[in-house]
Amino acid sequence: MTALPRFDAVLFDCDGVLVDSERITNGVLRDMLEEEGWRLTLAETLAIFLGKAVRDERARIEAETGKPFREEWLKAFHVRRNEALRLRLEAIPHAPEAVARIHAQFGGRIACASGADLGKVRLQLEKTGMMHAFEGRIFSGHDQPRSKPHPDVYLAAARALGVDPRRCAVVEDTATGATAGLAAGATVFGFCPPEAGHDTPAQLRSVGVQHFFQDMADLPGLLA
Repeated sequence: MTALPRFDAVLFDCDGVLVDSERITNGVLRDMLEEEGWRLTLAETLAIFLGKAVRDERARIEAETGKPFREEWLKAFHVRRNEALRLRLEAIPHAPEAVARIHAQFGGRIACASGADLGKVRLQLEKTGMMHAFEGRIFSGHDQPRSKPHPDVYLAAARALGVDPRRCAVVEDTATGATAGLAAGATVFGFCPPEAGHDTPAQLRSVGVQHFFQDMADLPGLLA
């Protein structure tokens, strides 16, 4: 294996990397889609929506439910999702400690670049005690011309930090997000714990990821 470059900054995805939110969010989504007439298991919901913005799947939602995609329905989903996150969300094991160490290693040159809406990202970082490490350096794909798998949110984060995206490490757990990081020119580290709610190493490898790890406690050493 070729030696890794020295990185100038580290860009983290949020859902599934910093916080264990995917099963919570997709459980709410599964319930609300069933209410609209599209019955899915949680595993099927994860397979379709993992790493993606719900809005980006509007055509399929309309096709499967036979109903138009409504902004009122999306707002209701956000409310129910946020209620569930406030009650049940926890950090990914060892993520707060890893973030603190990496923040110190890189002199604060870290950012959170998520495909989720900004309100959700801030709620989750505040709930899990990691907001202080990312305050002022939180980016949402909803605020960019294009969301993941396009590179816009990672390019915006690198630009705000004043670093070349090719000198950034990106931490992702989905093929959609990894595609975005690679398209930005960054080196992607695939987080692949054995629990459900993350893409597999094979899925990440299929889009070009070459570096993998299973425990957030290992990440500071990999980036050193």
